[in-house]
Amino acid sequence: MASSNSLPNPEYNNSEKLKSLPKIKLLTMLRLGLYQMGLGIMSLLTLGVLNRVMIDELKILPLIAAGAIAMYQFVSPARVWFGQMSDAKPIGGYHRSGYIWIGAAFFTVISFIALQAVWQLGYSLQANGWSVTTYAWAAILALIFAVYGLALSGSSTPFAALLVDITDEDNRSKLIGVVWSMLMIGIVIGAIVSSRLLETPEICGAAILSYNPSQVGEAADIGQLQATINPVFIIMPALVFGLSILATFGVEKKYSRYSLRSQIVEREDKITLKQALKVLTANRQTGLFFGFLVVLSISLFMQDSVLEPYGGEVFGMCIAETTRLNVPFGIGTLIGIASSGFLVVPRLGKKNTTKFGCLSAAVSNILIIMAGFSASRSLLMGSLLFFGLSSGMLTAGATSLMLDLTAAETAGTFIGAWGLAQAMARGSATVLGGGFLNLGKTLFDLPAMAYGLVFFLQAIGMIFAILLLRRISVKEFQNNAKVAIGSILENELD
Repeated sequence: MASSNSLPNPEYNNSEKLKSLPKIKLLTMLRLGLYQMGLGIMSLLTLGVLNRVMIDELKILPLIAAGAIAMYQFVSPARVWFGQMSDAKPIGGYHRSGYIWIGAAFFTVISFIALQAVWQLGYSLQANGWSVTTYAWAAILALIFAVYGLALSGSSTPFAALLVDITDEDNRSKLIGVVWSMLMIGIVIGAIVSSRLLETPEICGAAILSYNPSQVGEAADIGQLQATINPVFIIMPALVFGLSILATFGVEKKYSRYSLRSQIVEREDKITLKQALKVLTANRQTGLFFGFLVVLSISLFMQDSVLEPYGGEVFGMCIAETTRLNVPFGIGTLIGIASSGFLVVPRLGKKNTTKFGCLSAAVSNILIIMAGFSASRSLLMGSLLFFGLSSGMLTAGATSLMLDLTAAETAGTFIGAWGLAQAMARGSATVLGGGFLNLGKTLFDLPAMAYGLVFFLQAIGMIFAILLLRRISVKEFQNNAKVAIGSILENELD
């Protein structure tokens, strides 16, 4: 008679299978980074080119311009749903890849549609001022960006979950360093290519302005802007879609550990969205980290909606020149992420790396303010490089911490929650940046003072983020998550 000890142990078998799976190499990490490179390019097009054109050239109120663009972040609660869907409902037998590709197809096409709505908003503003029609076009633009955000969520959340699926703790920080470095390479490449495509005399400074008797002041020649900018929004999104396919094709099939790690992946009664949310909310650390991500992201991204206009209004830069402001920031972030993922995080730890990055970012924002008062372009470029280094360091630390605070059984849902925190905060940061700029222009006659208010508030936010970071414990999170998942499985059996 066979003893019970001879029965197979599923956990032992899974552990052995996990050890037999291949580990991702540097070349695969770089390939995965192509997806993030594409997101960097899209971020530049929306928050860089579109935002600058609306505020400086079309004279759309900063709060309205920033609010419309920010809608793509405010639909981010859908990230939790998309994450849970990719956990529970595979497409073509794979949990992540199909969602990534379908979402990428949609958000690249919608970006061009958004640009066309911007032109119509500009035409209406020039012809009718702030009329019902103009406000209607602003609302349509906001709706388009909301749909853009849904497509982006449906693609980027499963991608982040894929990074959890294909890595182990010993190589996760290296993957984060490579992949998020490629995000900044995308921003740098996008900035250089876009600035070259946009670098024409017809869309630089006073040359794009023509007098219109029906307007008080000057109005941009929208037809000239369209002829130059429309091709950029065809070429670059098409490139991004191609990068998304190239980055992820075949990776999930070869490297994913999801089915072996999860206790419930083969069960017919897979964890539902309601149950996943119970796991999410059963942990005190989840709330703490969610709050930390919100504060950190607002403090990090508030300048997104004001940086290019800052260069235009305070430093007298053309569109092509303000687009290139992303280059020193991108290079700095690239160096910061890469060096932190391979060198700093393994030595200082994830929390200390994040803390040091926050402090450095606060200092760099003060330097950006000083550049405005001195009208020094070289100081501005140096400050942006330093801000990039700081951002890279805190991004590497916080992202590695984020992936540690993720339960394998509900990886997509947790990644969706962290994505929700970052996206809602980034959307709020975009609106707050535009709103505080409006407030600054009301309070101060000097443009440098108005923009300086935004950068100063960013510095204060970084200090507050450090206070929240002190209360976060990965060990407490992991213990509580195991208990919550075990409880759900026991209830299902009962």
